[in-house]
Amino acid sequence: MPHAQSPDPAPSCEACPLEERRAFIRQAALVLAGVVAALGGAPGKARALPVRFGRALAAAGDLLTYPIPAADGAQIDHDNQVILVRYQQKVYAFNLSCPHQNTALHWQPEDGIFQCPKHHSRYQPDGTFISGRATRSMDRFGLRRDAGNVIVNVALFYRQDRNPAEWTAAFVAL
Repeated sequence: MPHAQSPDPAPSCEACPLEERRAFIRQAALVLAGVVAALGGAPGKARALPVRFGRALAAAGDLLTYPIPAADGAQIDHDNQVILVRYQQKVYAFNLSCPHQNTALHWQPEDGIFQCPKHHSRYQPDGTFISGRATRSMDRFGLRRDAGNVIVNVALFYRQDRNPAEWTAAFVAL
């Protein structure tokens, strides 16, 4: 009796949209935990802060309006590549990408650093460059308070190496 042919193996799901979405969500959660730590918290504290996904309430050109977060934590707006963080009575807006070649940064909780998976550039929790191919620290966006909202200006892109005073001052005190 001839052996029955086994059906073709199931195709790998590595390239399916659902797996890509899961990978993005995992990556975004790691990046957000790192951003919270970059604002001065210890790695243990950063992991304890909540991470949320959201969108701007309104967009007018380069200006994005977000509600001021009610509590410490981070929110990622994937559509606009903005991470909004409230930590220790301050709100910050960060770019999601590595300043070297725009690859999404990873948070390395065991080392308490950010790391770019593409060329292994490393950054301290405050965004300061440590080593690797990058030549500058992580980038921040300009922002201002407007009543119960914060307005992020994605055209005001502060590089620590070119705009050190603006980079350091890029936050809203609550």
